[in-house]
Amino acid sequence: MMFCEQCEQTASGQGCHQWGACGKSPEVNAVQDLLIHLLRGLAPVALRARELGILQPEIDRFTCEAIFATMTNVNFDESRFTTYIRRAIAYREQLKTQIQQLTGVAQTWPAISYYEPDFTDSLAAQGQDLALQFISQSGMNIDIFSLKLTVLYGIKGVASYAFHAQELGQEDDRVYQFCYEALAALERQDLSLQDWVKLALRIGEINLRTMELLDAGHTGTFGHPIPTSVPISPRSGKAILVSGHDLPQLEAVLKQTVGTGITVYTHGELLPAHGYPRLKQTYPHLYGHYGTAWQNQTKEFAKFPGAIVMTTNCLMPPHDNYQDKLFSIGPVGYPGLNYLPNRGNGHPDFTPVIEKALELPGFTETEPLRQVTTGFARNAMLGVADHVIAAIKAGKIRHFFLVGGCDGAKPDRNYYTELVEKVPNDCVVLTLACGKFRFFDKNLGEIEGIPRLLDIGQCNDAYSAIQIAIALANAFEVDVNQLPLSMILSWYEQKAIAVLLTLLYLGIQDIRLGPTLPAFLSSNVLKLLSETYHLKPISTPDADLAACLA
Repeated sequence: MMFCEQCEQTASGQGCHQWGACGKSPEVNAVQDLLIHLLRGLAPVALRARELGILQPEIDRFTCEAIFATMTNVNFDESRFTTYIRRAIAYREQLKTQIQQLTGVAQTWPAISYYEPDFTDSLAAQGQDLALQFISQSGMNIDIFSLKLTVLYGIKGVASYAFHAQELGQEDDRVYQFCYEALAALERQDLSLQDWVKLALRIGEINLRTMELLDAGHTGTFGHPIPTSVPISPRSGKAILVSGHDLPQLEAVLKQTVGTGITVYTHGELLPAHGYPRLKQTYPHLYGHYGTAWQNQTKEFAKFPGAIVMTTNCLMPPHDNYQDKLFSIGPVGYPGLNYLPNRGNGHPDFTPVIEKALELPGFTETEPLRQVTTGFARNAMLGVADHVIAAIKAGKIRHFFLVGGCDGAKPDRNYYTELVEKVPNDCVVLTLACGKFRFFDKNLGEIEGIPRLLDIGQCNDAYSAIQIAIALANAFEVDVNQLPLSMILSWYEQKAIAVLLTLLYLGIQDIRLGPTLPAFLSSNVLKLLSETYHLKPISTPDADLAACLA
């Protein structure tokens, strides 16, 4: 048995209780719960250490990586979680010792901060017991438990963005401080429903800062994205495919493949990498994009005639017909999968990937050129803001639709394809994250030289979309909610939850969310969000378009 309802593809829309729809086993789910329990126990100790001026960046970064590893479709390897669990305990006890030495006074900790599993017994069984304990602690108040889960899943999103940002040298101690505060709060039984709502919105605030850090890391390192045509048809030659979200690790692959004759392709959320000028100009063998969204990887990875690197989520349980050419790095893992650990410089040695790519046949011919365009991030959009504003004032652009978020396997996600196809010709579609793969290769034409389909970037680039909306609102001297802008979002995992909480923190109204609403939100919490923010589920493309354009 298991209890997991952190993502959109939960069984029957109610949660996974036998086996994860993502492919996660009950045992892996249980050791993830055990790891989260230990990180919750580490949090009060870390907070006390911080009060005393004991700062441990290594522990802060570890905490974010360990939380990231528990997100949907990141790590399925039980042995890797055992390592995380041992490290969490070691760091907790290290901080306790430092506190004791500094104060000279014996400290009293919450019971959770003393917990240590029995490594001679089943960690999965112990994790399952702790998960049941966490559920029972909330008593019969399903609404508070719903918000506790919202906080936990939101923190998973924040931690993943913080992990990406610190790889690029961008950190803010307030983010780490808040992560510990939120983890520690999950043990509290004295907070009201409104207290939990405030904490969830505080996650949105901290996530906005975290995404700002990540944006600064990306643009400071690789330059501001510029509109760029990207081949989606391969060229002949040996090949490596890089999937996930991680731009620094993509660059590490590019650096190590210079002069090898290997062409590097992106997959999934790495499509926007082609818009970063310092990547494209420095590494001409970063050629094109192969494939679509994460849920299609089992077919696409099997067909790709080269080596494949998975840098972050979203990994699907690999099939035997391509597992030997697939490599994982960072927090990503699966039993039996080739794992490349980081070296001292923060990047793996990709020699095994290069050797596998040279061994495999690669593409035997260059296909006729087909292209899509990416790179319409905030700097590119704000650079033509006057042109856009003039088109709005002239009545040439009637409305903007932000159609973005995660993709997934459920058939009802065809809603997003149909919606974009039916958007009127005097409207513009902004998109970001892998939800765009439902329609990214469609030619919607232009309005006054402005493409009607504008790819802002990854889910990691949600900050860009927010800044574009704020800039337009400032230009028209109105509130964002008064703009001719509708947000129609798709969600799948916990990064999307963090972004949604950011939008609610900013007071964004009338968001349409699909393809289903989160199973962890109780009916009363949904009612609260509906009444306060007019958050609503998607209905049909025709009905939603009519409502948005009314």
